[in-house]
This record gives sequence, C-alpha cells and structure tokens, in this order.
Amino acid sequence: MDINEKIELVKRNCVEIVNEDKIKEFIKNGVAYCGYEVSGEIHLGHLVTILKLKDLQDAGIKIKVLLADWHTWLNKKGDWNFVNDQLLQWEKGFKALGLKSEIIKGMSYQTKKEYFEDVLKLALKVTVKRGIRSMQQVARDIENAKISQIIYPLMQVVDVKFLKTNFVVAGIDQRKIYMLGIDEGKEISLQEAVYLYTPIIPSLRGKEGKMSSSIKESLISIRDTEEKIKEKINKAYCKRGDLENNPVLAIAKLIVFPKFKEIEIKRKKEYGKNITFKSYLDLERDFEAGKIHPSDLKNSISEYLERIIKPIRENWKN
Repeated sequence: MDINEKIELVKRNCVEIVNEDKIKEFIKNGVAYCGYEVSGEIHLGHLVTILKLKDLQDAGIKIKVLLADWHTWLNKKGDWNFVNDQLLQWEKGFKALGLKSEIIKGMSYQTKKEYFEDVLKLALKVTVKRGIRSMQQVARDIENAKISQIIYPLMQVVDVKFLKTNFVVAGIDQRKIYMLGIDEGKEISLQEAVYLYTPIIPSLRGKEGKMSSSIKESLISIRDTEEKIKEKINKAYCKRGDLENNPVLAIAKLIVFPKFKEIEIKRKKEYGKNITFKSYLDLERDFEAGKIHPSDLKNSISEYLERIIKPIRENWKN
C-alpha cells in the first residue's frame, strides 16, 4: 500500500476531518485514539469508530482505545459498581473484536496531579455556557446539567495530550468537545492532531436521534443472536425520502460496505433478479428510486450483519 492509498484509507467514511493537510506528515509515526464510555452494550454505533480505527491500523498507525470509566461516571451513566462491571465486559468485547490495540483505562492516568492541573487550566479559560454547549449531543439529561458534565469535556481534551496521539477518532457528536480543545489547547501545550469525525448511525426507531446504549430498542449489540438481528432489522425504520434517519442504509454504508466491498440484494423472482452493488451511492440511489423494496434491503443487511457479528459473538464466548 503506497502513501496515497494509506491516506485515502484514513479519510474513508469521515464526515469531517480537521487538519487534513497533516495526515501525510503524521502518518509515518501515527498514534490514534478513540474513547468510549463503558455505559452498556458495545453496539453498531461503536462499530463505526472501531472500523475507522481498523482503517488506521491497516495504514500502519498505532491504536489506543480509552475505556473512559471516569467519563462514564461523570456523565451520570452509572455508579462505580456498574462502571467496573462494564469495564470487564468492554475489555472482553474488544478482545472479541480482534482490533490490535493498546487498551487504557481512564483511571490509570486521570488521577495524576499533572493531569488535573491541565484540566484546571482549561477551566479558567472555558465558559460554563460553552462547556454545556460542547456536551449537548453527549450528555445525559443536559437540561439539568451537573458540574461533572462540564468537567467531562475538559478531561477529554486533556486525554489527547496525555495519550500522546496525533490522530483522534470520534463520532461527529463529539466535535464541539474537541473544537474546544483546538481553540484553547495552547493553555496546556496541546499537540497538533488530525481529528477524524465519523457519521452517527440513527436509532433503529428512526427520528429519535442516534443508536444509544441507553435505549435497548434503538441498537444492535455485537452479542445479539442471528434471530435477534433479523427481528430488530425487520422492525427498523426504513423510509424512502428520509436518508438522515434511515438506520438500515447507514448500516449498509458504514458497517457492511467497509467489510465486504459489495452488497448483493436478494429479491423474489416476481420483483426482479438479485442485484449486486459495488458502491453505496448506487445502492442508495436505487433504494430512493423505488427499485429496491425495504424488506429486501432489510433481509440482505441482516444476513451481512450476521456474518460480521457471528465471529465476534463466538470469540466473546471463548
């Protein structure tokens, strides 16, 4: 793989890239990180960033995964008994996923004096209003935000420094947090990094936001059975003319195509022969034009998801 192929792999399926011009410079000694709240099942929403990390790994970049125990607690996602139990589940889950990464617990470095000095330096610069605004798509019960949920984004900025990364992978819902760091990072001598923002998979229920661990009916877990996957996809929102809220098409684009490069839609004979797509845009175009029935799309995506999730599920058991 030459350098241009590596750069294209790094950029694939990102909705925004900050400092894109630095990719070629940083890729030679690249270190990437993504942080995850340990607040419930690992699901397809997480798999989007995990596949992005796999792209970076294939491009020769070292991967660090932060299991954000403190962040989970500060964001009111559970008490410490719950958080510690989830840590064990997430460590097991990442081993099952097969990503070759350094797994780091927030507690392992976030209690250090130097770390909190940097958090406090940022606290002197960032307004309460901006702190809350940065968490609008991330915080639980943002209308009644607690001080802990304003500390959260400051810590997330300092994580970039302490993990010594030059590539940051995150869902686009994290953008305002990292932009806060880009604007105020000089206060803590924050190093320059490439920020890769991935799209969000909508809730399976459609117009209610993103796939989320807090709403079980909204997600597909990496531990779901074949039967459960089919059941959930069959019930999923999949309406023409509403690409923004269509989780089935999002799964096709962000999960299935990166793994299989092409998708075959199987159809009953009376509706035409099977059709193979080598491009997501072609699939989207034909679906929107009514050339693919939602049930045929759902059935095919269910089959591909089972092929992806089955080995993860089996590795988890072992």
